Amino acid sequence: MHYQQQRAAETWESSSYMATAPSAFEVIERVASENAVVIFSMSNCCMCHAIKRLLCGMGVNPTVYELDGDSVTGKQIEIALMRLLSASGCSSNSAVPVVFIGGKLIGAMDRVMASHINGSLVPLLKDAGALWL
Repeated sequence: MHYQQQRAAETWESSSYMATAPSAFEVIERVASENAVVIFSMSNCCMCHAIKRLLCGMGVNPTVYELDGDSVTGKQIEIALMRLLSASGCSSNSAVPVVFIGGKLIGAMDRVMASHINGSLVPLLKDAGALWL
């Protein structure tokens, strides 16, 4: 499986940077806007693995932000993702996986799978430039 790992922990290690560190929402917005497809994930989450496999199997190369790999802000980003999911009407019990396509929040596993089943996922991926068919 090939995908890009977002290496946020390297960005956050400088103590001088921490004084002006962006909020979790700003990190989410930046990562989502700079990449065609982003999966916020936990490395040991089976649903995250399923989403990665689905997208990679379709030929998409998502950027994967592993929250448990970011000891400095991972938990804050997880809380921010739960708030975003709640505000968008998602009824997910977990903050991961969360998928952004073309800078827009798609949602958790249920919404991604529903989009895949109803045929709307491929057009979203094409519009974002993540899939060429």
